[in-house]
Amino acid sequence: MDLGLKDKNALVTGGSRGLGLASAISLAKEGVNIIICARSEEDLSKAKSIIEKYDVKVHATKLDLANEDSIENLYNKSLESFKQIDILVNNVGGSLGTKSLVDSSVKDFQKVMDINTWAAINLTKLFISKMIENGWGRVINIASIYGREFGGSAPYMAAKAALIAATKHTAIDLAKTGVTANCIAPGSIKHEKGSWEKFVTNNSKEVVDEFVKNNLPMGEFGYPEAVGDTVTFLASNNARMILGTCLNVDGGQSNSLF
Repeated sequence: MDLGLKDKNALVTGGSRGLGLASAISLAKEGVNIIICARSEEDLSKAKSIIEKYDVKVHATKLDLANEDSIENLYNKSLESFKQIDILVNNVGGSLGTKSLVDSSVKDFQKVMDINTWAAINLTKLFISKMIENGWGRVINIASIYGREFGGSAPYMAAKAALIAATKHTAIDLAKTGVTANCIAPGSIKHEKGSWEKFVTNNSKEVVDEFVKNNLPMGEFGYPEAVGDTVTFLASNNARMILGTCLNVDGGQSNSLF
């Protein structure tokens, strides 16, 4: 199947490992040139070497998107590397140690929203005009099943729910432009240095087995490649009629019907 992506340019935030790296690799396999950003120079260097094996152009930028100045910096560096960005994958995200609204400060909410919601919205606003002008573009936001139903912390749920809502509105607004916007809602995906790997490492086998039994119908944690390949499909010409949706990639973990 020809996905029609060869020689497109993609920016993948948080692209040095986990879901971001899997997305970058999957896109690179289709001939997409890649820019990745992350906070760790070491992780970026390793990721860049992996992606370069697919004979595409790869640029890696070290920065922290929780800092608003870094967003503008990333935009400028992206256009220095490639004349345009055709595919924007807003993957960077994370949570804090807090749980409930009562136990979380307003600053906790702000910090989690900054990295999970505002970074994606700001980058989309920066890149979307050129996509519209070109009559082709893809915005793919990595949300979470916990943006659709109960789970995780209150700030994280709120941030991901807001991201899903903003994506839906953007997609409908741009429906006639050739630019699509969609979300992916991963479940419990285990990968190196990720939160679910830490969960497995920091808990007894009994606790982990109980979690898997009660929450993961497939009997195992998810894997990043499933998310990465979904990103690539949503980026493709084959997915041009998929607008404003939020696709679960969770092995049946989520309980919501929609």
